[in-house]
Amino acid sequence: MTPRTFFEDVGGHETFVRLVDAFYDGVATDEVLRGMYPEEDLGPAKERLTLFLEQYWGGPTTYSEQRGHPRLRMRHAPYKVNPDARDRWLRHMRAAVGTLGLPPLQEAQLWDYLERAAFSLVNTFEE
Repeated sequence: MTPRTFFEDVGGHETFVRLVDAFYDGVATDEVLRGMYPEEDLGPAKERLTLFLEQYWGGPTTYSEQRGHPRLRMRHAPYKVNPDARDRWLRHMRAAVGTLGLPPLQEAQLWDYLERAAFSLVNTFEE
């Protein structure tokens, strides 16, 4: 018997779609973050983040099959990710995580990763 993954434990694909949809609802109206998405439609960004998070948490490996290694720092390098952008990202993601109604331990595990990831992607301290 194989152990269940975090992906399965939190509800699988539907949970990650809800998380990412709620997150991008905030991004869509954020003047700083919205500018980091060149596409007029946030749909492709939603799909990429959903696939990435699903794979990270033990779901399908579609992200790597389609895009290769995540290389998060490299993929974010063209954008000015300063502490303000990080904090905005975290604010929208915190609100999105709150919509899921996860048990406290799972919410804490998810949030811990998201917070560490956001801090690791800061690539400038310039305004």
